[in-house]
Amino acid sequence: MTKIFQYDRLSWPEVKELPRYTPLIIPLGEGYSLKDFVAPFGDVPIIGLLPAFPFGWIGSGLSIEESIFANLIQNLTNSLHDDGFTRVYVLSPQERLMDLKQIRITTPYTSKCIQQFPLPPESDREKVILIPCGHTEQHAYHLPMSTDTSIIDAIAQGIVNLIPQKAARLPVMPYGVSTHRSAFAGTLNCGGRAYEDFWLAVIDQMVNRGFTKFYFINGHGGNSSFLVNTIKYAGERHHGVFCATAWLYLSGSYGVNILEKSRQSKIGGMGHACELETSLLLYLNPDLVQMEKAVDEIDFISTPSYYMDWIEGGALIANPPWYDDTISGAYGAPTLATKEKGRSWLEAAVAEKVEHVEEIHQQYKLRMERRLSGFGRWRRET
Repeated sequence: MTKIFQYDRLSWPEVKELPRYTPLIIPLGEGYSLKDFVAPFGDVPIIGLLPAFPFGWIGSGLSIEESIFANLIQNLTNSLHDDGFTRVYVLSPQERLMDLKQIRITTPYTSKCIQQFPLPPESDREKVILIPCGHTEQHAYHLPMSTDTSIIDAIAQGIVNLIPQKAARLPVMPYGVSTHRSAFAGTLNCGGRAYEDFWLAVIDQMVNRGFTKFYFINGHGGNSSFLVNTIKYAGERHHGVFCATAWLYLSGSYGVNILEKSRQSKIGGMGHACELETSLLLYLNPDLVQMEKAVDEIDFISTPSYYMDWIEGGALIANPPWYDDTISGAYGAPTLATKEKGRSWLEAAVAEKVEHVEEIHQQYKLRMERRLSGFGRWRRET
């Protein structure tokens, strides 16, 4: 009997041990039956199910231009092929996706039969729309590939729970950009330019629906520069919106102060699969944390203007190979992690982001007032 396993619950060494003929499937949406996964492959021992892609395709409720969507999906499947996997597929409803015909498994029903992720209704137009961005990538020996997605999803939901009248959210995106993909098995990569094109197309669609305030909340450092580019493009294209992002979470003055007071590790102890991320996972999903495999790696090649910590410091911006600095994939001291720290830091991350939402509302209000008053160029355009 075929066993279906959740790919993103594995660590990268566990992905490395998978037979490369193992079928891997990226589903578009949720709610498929077991036979949809098994039937195309006959009698195989295991099939890996990757995180469902939440929107973007025709019939998803938030569709974008087909070529943009297909390019991003193709990059994801290519990153698995680069790891040696020979049977990588996208499972989809029957609506047309011509650019994916070589890797697509088509089900006999339409997208209306698929469980779609909830999207903000028109009644949420005055709220800040949170866009949580995670990823499926290596997190050392002890954490699952889903780490970034789990953390930022919890932060997004915490914000909405605290201020439902001011914030709504898109489903978490479980795929992002990893330029260090080739160093550690199983890490996926959307590709930077395809990632930017995808999110700009999403903003276009949301603006067309009347939404005006957006906040990309990011759980994966590799996404950051591409999200900055996206909001620059969005601001240039859509003058009537306010679109913002920030470097990860617990990265502003409030969050940094919290971490400085409560962390045990010194500079270098919080970077990736570290004291911070491991603590958060111990609180959110302890069953997926293998603490007995945690390894501290703080021997980052540091100079005054280039070093690694949660708030990356120094004047130099660079991207040297990760395997110069880490064997396990970790940057930091995960052995210092605790569940209690994770609970406290999650609360602090939510509080920090709530303040950002308030500020986005304030920015939008003040800018609209100034424009309506006929300030500067706006006097000529109104």
